[in-house]
Amino acid sequence: MNIIYMLLGISVVVALIFFVAFIVSVKKGQYDDVYTPSVRMLFDDELVKPNQEKNQSDSKEKSN
Repeated sequence: MNIIYMLLGISVVVALIFFVAFIVSVKKGQYDDVYTPSVRMLFDDELVKPNQEKNQSDSKEKSN
C-alpha cells in the first residue's frame, strides 16, 4: 500500500513540472503564431513546382 502513495506523489510532482513548463512556454510566447502555419500550407506547392520543373528540364538535357 505504501508504494501506491509513493507512486501517486511522484505522479503529482511530474504533472506539476509539466504544468509549470507549459505555463512558462506560454508566457514566453511559444504558441503566439497562429497565422503562419495556415499560410505556409498554401505556398508549399508553389515552392516545389519550380524545383521539379528545373530538375525535369535538366534530366531532359542530359538524356539528349
